[in-house]
Amino acid sequence: MYIIGENIHIISPKVKEALAAKDREFFMDLAVRQVEAGAQAVDLNLGPRKKDWEEVFPWMVETVEAVVDVPLVFDSTNLQGIEAGLKKVTKAQPIINSTSAEPERLEKVPLVAKQYNAKLIALTMGSSGIPVSADERVNIAVEHLIPRMVEIDYPVQDLIVDPLVLTVSGCQEYCPECIEAVRMLPYVWDPAPQISVGLSNVSNAVPRENRPLINRVYCAMLMGAGLQMMIADPFDKEQNEVIRIIEQRDESTALGRLYVKIHDRVQAMEQPQIEDVDMSDPEQAAIWKTVQILLNKVIYADSYLQQ
Repeated sequence: MYIIGENIHIISPKVKEALAAKDREFFMDLAVRQVEAGAQAVDLNLGPRKKDWEEVFPWMVETVEAVVDVPLVFDSTNLQGIEAGLKKVTKAQPIINSTSAEPERLEKVPLVAKQYNAKLIALTMGSSGIPVSADERVNIAVEHLIPRMVEIDYPVQDLIVDPLVLTVSGCQEYCPECIEAVRMLPYVWDPAPQISVGLSNVSNAVPRENRPLINRVYCAMLMGAGLQMMIADPFDKEQNEVIRIIEQRDESTALGRLYVKIHDRVQAMEQPQIEDVDMSDPEQAAIWKTVQILLNKVIYADSYLQQ
């Protein structure tokens, strides 16, 4: 699993404070620790920075590249800021996050990606928003995103399609459809685009204590559908353990066997079954209940684990 570390994010009060203070040591340390924890790229979500983008984006690139060699991901709606940052990149091939199928974004962003030899994350979202069904999301990729890349002679193998993970709290019906979109997208073009998701989006607006479990279970299910890249928290050791268990097929523990079974069921286009689970084990029971809400079989509530 290729993990893009998500922890330099303007929504974090500590990141916001460090950015205001131009605290280089804070960002150097955070970048290094993410890479040491397993991140293979570092996301830089700086917000739009409408007033100071000319200074902030290059400063962040110079700061982070001073201590790590991995790709930097420019996560912003400010295309001018992204371009200012791209001009400063001296190491690995960068990634722009993101374009969508909205005409203005699709017109401009891929051209910048091509100019600076950057990979490009493209969201399966058009002017009317995010469709629920997997088929509609795949159609956006096939009818809009990929044709635009072909039109400008941008290498499709550098395109990363994001079928958009949405929160189980309020958008529950999207969760199983995203799994199917991940399964379908590698087959829509030759050469195939890469596929990535923002994993932790699935647990947005969920009580803090439940978020890691939902993320881990969804990760196992998405891996069953073929996911090989995601924006996620590399510091989540239990999440990393689930990835290791599935990749190494480590069935030496009961939980390991369950996560492998969940992966295998999804891979076989089957739904996980109650007979796969020892419901007398509270941890396995919690995983099973989480599978049910992610498949939209049971209506999500913040108290779902107590039901």
